[in-house]
Amino acid sequence: MNTAAAHEEIEGTKKFNASEVIFGHIADAHDWHLFTAGETHVSLPLPVILYSPERGGLHVFSSGNFHHGHEAYDGFRLVDEHYKTHLNGAGATPEEIKSLKNGKIIAVDAEGHPDHSAKVYDFSITKNVLSMLIGAILVLLIMTTVAKKYRHTGTTTAPTGFQNAVEPVITFVRDEVAKPNLGNKYMRYMPLLLTMFFFIWINNLLGLLPGGANFTGNIAVTACLALVSFVVMVANGNKHFWGHLFNPPGVPLGIKFLLVPIEIISLFIKPIALMIRLFANILAGHIIILSVVSMIFIFGAMSKVAGWSFAPVSLAISIFMFCLELLVGAIQAFIFTNLTAVFLGQAIEEGHGHEDGQDYHVAKNEIIA
Repeated sequence: MNTAAAHEEIEGTKKFNASEVIFGHIADAHDWHLFTAGETHVSLPLPVILYSPERGGLHVFSSGNFHHGHEAYDGFRLVDEHYKTHLNGAGATPEEIKSLKNGKIIAVDAEGHPDHSAKVYDFSITKNVLSMLIGAILVLLIMTTVAKKYRHTGTTTAPTGFQNAVEPVITFVRDEVAKPNLGNKYMRYMPLLLTMFFFIWINNLLGLLPGGANFTGNIAVTACLALVSFVVMVANGNKHFWGHLFNPPGVPLGIKFLLVPIEIISLFIKPIALMIRLFANILAGHIIILSVVSMIFIFGAMSKVAGWSFAPVSLAISIFMFCLELLVGAIQAFIFTNLTAVFLGQAIEEGHGHEDGQDYHVAKNEIIA
């Protein structure tokens, strides 16, 4: 769904639908809507990759063939409000229409009705997938560029240019995230922590660009990131960690039957908290900015004077929220990375008795930014 669906024709006029605009932006889509100029909607069609055993196997084509959901192509159709209206007029039951999820591609018969006998597996390059690829490429470019500079000039030469901008961030993650939480094993996990921080931060910033994708505001994305943290934590857990989880020392047997289930539940709550925190904060920021901008058109629908009068107020609030979201994007990347380090540090902790002021031993061949 895109903002083309945000206007509906009622009594010969165009009525602005703020809900459609907001949820059309934050939702994933098979095309990337860039902007609207008058009646022209400029979108970037994306590759549709479908596999349906009942429809001859693999199908690859451009999402532009759907014409923003108005037409079927090659026996498939994109579900949106326009298609649901078509089904309602064709006599489909409310239950059948309600079961169709917007943004999903389904198989249809010659009359355009859903063909439930044909399974469709969607491997398309959607807006969020493309945004993820762009973010990953930017992370690779940043890291490889800085690494090449270090190989060329060495670590004893003062950093310059782009290297000078990135080095303080790397040093911050090392000194404020990795070392305090992971102790003398911090170098082993620096690649993971740096990748997480820069990947989340860059995608948070890309989502703030005009027409940007709400990538880190998608709960499926944050769930995958949290799953990575969870798998690394579980895979690196030592005997001390698992022993305290399943057999807490110094606890009466009767209390263990209550404490152990709580500890096991808390183990799974950790990645869930990571997932929801990042998702909710980024999603809320997008919704607030779009809501404030939409108020211009809501007031404008009531009166042109009201619309123009509220425009400066709306723009001022939007600029303020945009600047705030720039800060939130960095903070949320830091929080996700820091909590990952905290949970990982708990899993690899060797036990009590070692001093807090421990030294950090690094091999001579390790390069510390």
